[in-house]
Amino acid sequence: MMSEQEALKCSSARNRGGTQRVEGKLRASVEKGDYYEAHQMYRTLFFRYISQAKHADARELMYNGAQLFFSYNQLNSAADLSMLVLESLEKSEAKVEDEDLEQLAKLFSLMDPNSPERVAFVSRALKWSTGGSGKLGAPKLHQLLAVTLWKEQNYSESRYHFLHSSDGEGCAQMLVEYSAQRGFRSEVDMFVTQAVLQFLCLKNKNSASVVFSTYTQKHPSIEKDPPFVQPLLNFIWFLLLAVDGGKLTVFTVLCEQYQPSLKRDPMYNEYLDRIGQLFFGVPPKQSSSYGGLLGNLLNSLMGSGEDEEGEEAQEHGSPIELD
Repeated sequence: MMSEQEALKCSSARNRGGTQRVEGKLRASVEKGDYYEAHQMYRTLFFRYISQAKHADARELMYNGAQLFFSYNQLNSAADLSMLVLESLEKSEAKVEDEDLEQLAKLFSLMDPNSPERVAFVSRALKWSTGGSGKLGAPKLHQLLAVTLWKEQNYSESRYHFLHSSDGEGCAQMLVEYSAQRGFRSEVDMFVTQAVLQFLCLKNKNSASVVFSTYTQKHPSIEKDPPFVQPLLNFIWFLLLAVDGGKLTVFTVLCEQYQPSLKRDPMYNEYLDRIGQLFFGVPPKQSSSYGGLLGNLLNSLMGSGEDEEGEEAQEHGSPIELD
């Protein structure tokens, strides 16, 4: 008599063989140019698998099918199957694995950068990656998306995703290229200053330090070590030391001394107000809800319930608008 374990293995092997035969037929249809017919068959099989709770089989079939359609430049069909990959993940309620995040990032990289489907896909993927908790997505997925956008030279979107990853080094290398490709020589200090202040507002002190040290080491127009020619870089260097020390008097004097440089961007002092609250115990201003456009930007950076997040904010953060 066959044991239960052996029976399960045989059943699994039969299913795998059946799946491979189906995939072979679908691939043949696509190769013949029967795109519509193949697309509909993929969808039919997806819903059949889902109804049988074969989520992994459904996901694998849709992932392979999406890549096949992308290779034949059938972008709409490929995007549709990509969304079904996400649907299978949502329905399976499976634990978030790196392999799944890498597959989602791969599909994202194959999509037309200007398509509305890509926007919908990434929004849904980020939501799934945090269990639909309302947070902003798994740091690993943000990092993978950031690298793809960097390759596409979409630097501002890349920066957004780097800010919500834990990859300060990658962020710095992207910013060096961003500065060289799109910035003025007089702005080399401003690219990294904004990133450091935003990382600190997201309570991610480690990435703030890494992005600063890597950027200043790798940027061809900056001295490798402090003190720097640019006052703003010296300010950030001292600020990071002050954050480690936590002494309010040091922070206050530092901000006063560097006001001429800090006035180069009206957001700097807004960020520093928040950093003062997070790291130096400065009480919030009486009008605790920031006003005006700057307030909207800051609130979107921090989110409204930042205190309850604690250290989690280092990994997840909150939305941030980028210019």
